[in-house]
Amino acid sequence: MKKLHILLFSVSLAIGTTANAQIQIEIAGVGSNQIPVAIAAFADESVAPDKVSAVIRADLERSGVFKVIDAGQVISDADAGQVNLGAFKASGADALVVGSVARQPDGRFAIRYKLLDTVKGGEISQLGGEVQPRYTRLQAHRIADDVYEKLTGVRGIFSTRIAYVKEDRAANRFALAVADADGENEIIATQGKEPIISPAWSPDGMKVAYVSMENRKPVVYLQDLMTGRRNVVSNQKGNNSAPSWSPDGSTLAVALSQDGNTEIYTVNSSGSGHRRLTNNPAIDTEPQFSADGQTIYFTSDRSGGPQIYKMSVSGGNATRVTFNGNYNISPRVSSDGKTLAWISQRGGAFSLYAMDLASGRELRLADGATEPSFSPNGKYIMYATKGGGRVSLAVVSVDGRVKQRLTTKAGNIREPSWGPFMK
Repeated sequence: MKKLHILLFSVSLAIGTTANAQIQIEIAGVGSNQIPVAIAAFADESVAPDKVSAVIRADLERSGVFKVIDAGQVISDADAGQVNLGAFKASGADALVVGSVARQPDGRFAIRYKLLDTVKGGEISQLGGEVQPRYTRLQAHRIADDVYEKLTGVRGIFSTRIAYVKEDRAANRFALAVADADGENEIIATQGKEPIISPAWSPDGMKVAYVSMENRKPVVYLQDLMTGRRNVVSNQKGNNSAPSWSPDGSTLAVALSQDGNTEIYTVNSSGSGHRRLTNNPAIDTEPQFSADGQTIYFTSDRSGGPQIYKMSVSGGNATRVTFNGNYNISPRVSSDGKTLAWISQRGGAFSLYAMDLASGRELRLADGATEPSFSPNGKYIMYATKGGGRVSLAVVSVDGRVKQRLTTKAGNIREPSWGPFMK
């Protein structure tokens, strides 16, 4: 195995162990020009398993986009027409969130909300629905998504999910975990005694591709989150690694060493039809599809050190993308196709960078970072980072202003992958 492949693998595995503990979130920094929003306690929300207004408040605060103001009272959506919006405007709020929760005879909960404009007066949006008790928190995330979208024009990501790898080294166990974007409602999708790396969500959010070493070499598997079934996507001779989904979900790009050198291939999601895209004496690895599915970004040491390149999805000539720094790996492309994120080693440290692909302008977002993953709206990047003797996940906005740290009470979590929007 050549030096670059070893280095990439070492970076992935060097970030530690984990224990079964709930993720905690710490927030640092805020966005520019925060939108002031007042949130009222929902009428009768104490009957539900989760306090809906508290979940909404935590979501909006975590985004860094909003200045959340406590309304200091309970206001039902049914009473929205009688609210003194001028008083909330005077308190500094541009918008007001009100709502209600009601237990239904069949055990479900009816959760309704309204978003009110305190500046112009009137209603901006409303949302309602009946959900099973286990989905009350999800419904609160959906309301927060609606608030985010109506006030920013950008789709919210609070109801999305994340995948990550947990390692309990004492018990010699590795697990692929899936949780809400705020770290709640964690489930273990699969686990075993051999390392798991490189999880990647399918575009429909129903499956996760990942690499397992259980056969004493890297093999790409596909885990169905709905049925629990697992299929082999690529188990060619040599190493099978770095799966990445095409936007339509029909194909994965992978890095294979079946011919002795690591090259980029595509393979159908069924595991058939391996097709080689690169043919270079250097190591080509870490493929990532562009947002439109027409381009593949990848890491290669063909220039002497690892750099980011791009090529047509059909293969052919590759164009170098990164030029600053001698060590650039782990390319990721935002869903709108405007931003490239990657890890660059400069001055002996690994840092997360983002590039505006139109202008080529670079921005250093975080130090001590590995394994970046974009949120589905392209506004945030999750990554793994080590600090305080522990590896955790962190989130930074693409402008670098908002930062979050997701930690466990003990142990480490790594290899984050942010799931897509769910339909």
